[in-house]
Amino acid sequence: MQENAPHDPKDTREIREATTTRGLLGEIVRFAIIVLPIVFFIRVFIAQPFIVSGGSMDPTFATGQYLIIDELSYRFSTPERGEVIVFRYPKDPSRFYIKRIIGLPDETVTINNGAVAISTKANPIGFALDENYIQFSKDESSVKKLGPNEYFVMGDNRAASSDSRSWGPVNQDMIIGRVLLRLLPIANAGINPGNIDYQL
Repeated sequence: MQENAPHDPKDTREIREATTTRGLLGEIVRFAIIVLPIVFFIRVFIAQPFIVSGGSMDPTFATGQYLIIDELSYRFSTPERGEVIVFRYPKDPSRFYIKRIIGLPDETVTINNGAVAISTKANPIGFALDENYIQFSKDESSVKKLGPNEYFVMGDNRAASSDSRSWGPVNQDMIIGRVLLRLLPIANAGINPGNIDYQL
């Protein structure tokens, strides 16, 4: 008569641990399958991070600040004057710029000794923009008539910004989105940072 070998509790423990490990790996895989497409969708179609580089938007935004860009809103509405946007640089679409919208499609932007005025078909005489937030101006004069879907953008640091004054307007299809959140630094965190509602 053959006797059964004595049962080793260690064997049961190893089987249980192996089963637990496989179960954990399975949960991780299932989680990744569910979450990664959602993250990808949000990243591509709804919002994406952006880190400020350069001083063209001083003092509103400084180098190193971490922003979240809203890519969804402009699918249902058009950009507004005073909003801060991120867009593809017209001269090199692989580069991204951050500027403020100054002029809207079909408007005429006139700069006279640094002061900005806007004229439209409805208001050909024009109106001056109240830009008391500008700390670093630049004495210059120019006139630019915008076409359909064209936006005139400028940096808040007018003395050190490469913008529509030098390379022309930005077409709407080059706009990635508007600045929705500033996450870092924590002391400056906020919603819709830098946006200005011009009283015209």
